[in-house]
Amino acid sequence: MSDLRSRLESRAYADLEAMMESYAAAAVELAEAGFRRRLDYSPDSIEALDEILVQVGETPDLDLDFEVRLWGSYLGEVLRRRYAGVWELTQYPGGVAAVPAVEVRGSRLFPLLKVYRRLTAGEEEDLQSFFTLIAERLGRPAQVN
Repeated sequence: MSDLRSRLESRAYADLEAMMESYAAAAVELAEAGFRRRLDYSPDSIEALDEILVQVGETPDLDLDFEVRLWGSYLGEVLRRRYAGVWELTQYPGGVAAVPAVEVRGSRLFPLLKVYRRLTAGEEEDLQSFFTLIAERLGRPAQVN
């Protein structure tokens, strides 16, 4: 895992979107190679992501910061692609630091913080419920041409 982290952190990215796409692609590769799960950026892949996070959360020497960036980027890319959103750095309400968020139709979604809560708070923060709530609030996905 440290090799993957070094590889991702040593790259120069053109912008936030390029960085998040790169981390998400790495999550897809690791899901297949390390967890035998297929992540394909579809809503159906959220369940597989949640199963991966259960296993990741049980890791004794968990690198929480990296795992949140890796898997949160994937969750964010699913949302961004489905709803034609954009990545932005923004302050989390009540927070002091800027964090990556996906802006969709005037709403800001914080996928990295959701993954953080999933890893630290457990099953009451499951991703499928989160995704279902987002889908209900945002409605139909964007049309892809």
